[in-house]
Amino acid sequence: MRTHPERAARGIVLFAPGAGGDPARYADTIDRIVAAGYIVSAATHERFDARHATAEQMCERAVGLADALEGIDRPELPVVAIGHSAGGWAALCLAGARPRGREGGLLDVPVVRRVRKAIALAPPMGWFAAPDAWATVHAEIEILSGAADGVTPPETAQIARRSPRPVNLRTYPGVGHLDVMTVLPPGVSVTPGLDHAAFLDKLASDMVDALP
Repeated sequence: MRTHPERAARGIVLFAPGAGGDPARYADTIDRIVAAGYIVSAATHERFDARHATAEQMCERAVGLADALEGIDRPELPVVAIGHSAGGWAALCLAGARPRGREGGLLDVPVVRRVRKAIALAPPMGWFAAPDAWATVHAEIEILSGAADGVTPPETAQIARRSPRPVNLRTYPGVGHLDVMTVLPPGVSVTPGLDHAAFLDKLASDMVDALP
């Protein structure tokens, strides 16, 4: 958990990483949010293969986000859930989206009424394809996608428009699935033609602007 020592807290951000499980890979974004005056909880999670993720592994991300809030004794502050890929999926769950497993059964995920907004970076949306998946969403939703993302293409985010709450979809040109990370995984390169540093600066700025 981190907060800027020289500023009164403006709110709480619960941050969940993608399948790699390491929030340190998102340092640019997290540092900017902390500098803006937010308490940030960004725990390390189990690493798993996103191509073969189980319902249990996905649900762990959502449970981890909800549990993190229990340890922050600031009930007066607004709460935002943020995550990348599997972590973005978890953020949507906390906001009230209802995922179903590969066999069609409703998954038991935590819903946190204090979450005012969910910001999901390139979330896998197929889990929320059921007609009733968005009916119980209670928070605003912002989904940030990369136009060059072949894992979770930006058009898949359109399903979130079924939400009864406000939804904002933003697409970044030339950005791939992992380019939101400050430190890419071993063997992974930035999408060709992308100015990674400039994009990360823009992403962090946009995310801070989206916070309450």
